Amino acid sequence: MAMLSTSCGRQVYFEDHGTGPAAMLLVHGWGMSVRAWDPVLAALVGSGLRVVALDHRGCGNSDKDFADMSIEAIAGDVVALVAHLGLERVLLNGWSLGGAVVVQAAADLGDTCAGVVLTGGATPVYTQKPDFPHGGTDEDMAGTLAAFAGDKVNFLRGLSGVVCVKPVGADVEQWFWQIFLEASPLAGATLGQLAQLDQRDMLRSLAGPVLSLYGSEDGFVAPDICAWVADNHANARAVVFDGVGHAPFIEAREEYLAELLTFAGEVL
Repeated sequence: MAMLSTSCGRQVYFEDHGTGPAAMLLVHGWGMSVRAWDPVLAALVGSGLRVVALDHRGCGNSDKDFADMSIEAIAGDVVALVAHLGLERVLLNGWSLGGAVVVQAAADLGDTCAGVVLTGGATPVYTQKPDFPHGGTDEDMAGTLAAFAGDKVNFLRGLSGVVCVKPVGADVEQWFWQIFLEASPLAGATLGQLAQLDQRDMLRSLAGPVLSLYGSEDGFVAPDICAWVADNHANARAVVFDGVGHAPFIEAREEYLAELLTFAGEVL
């Protein structure tokens, strides 16, 4: 397995498909792994793109005993992986909590980041603030974290059944659940950080183009949050998939791929 050694001595798992100085780098959502991208991975590689993906700290094949499981630390792993692979230009694609990760990583990478894709991205704000009425509440987050800590197995089973709004079948829901179960119980610390997240200034400051792809019926990240991105970044646009939930790369696969590959062709 390909592993990135971090400064704290722990390792992060990654996959590197293809060659060349430019790549699309995929960052999965909370509690998931690189396997979440399997529905589109072969198509992306088959298009000629170099595609890189990594497991968050505490998830998938990455080490589970990181002391720092923060969004900033995961973004630091993305930046370190770009340097490790000698990439000159990257298109960062973050799903769900991965959206917050790639916004932070894009800010840190500067001109090396050619653009950002937010796939149902949990950014720039996830829970409501006095001047941001979109999203859930701090109480919602506290309840989620308590449920995860109290009964991880059954909480994640229930979560797996509502990622998608369109019918995807019991096998896909079971697959989600199996991926979720690989995550450390300490991954709750990463999720909890979303309650304090405010990347509005950071996102506005990104120099490259931003594409927000999201489902109209997303029950994990409020669609108004995803729409905010296009309204508040000078070089951003949004594409909403009607009747789709939190996984447009599964529920609207062909349309999602078309949008993603067109954007990649424009920026890489």
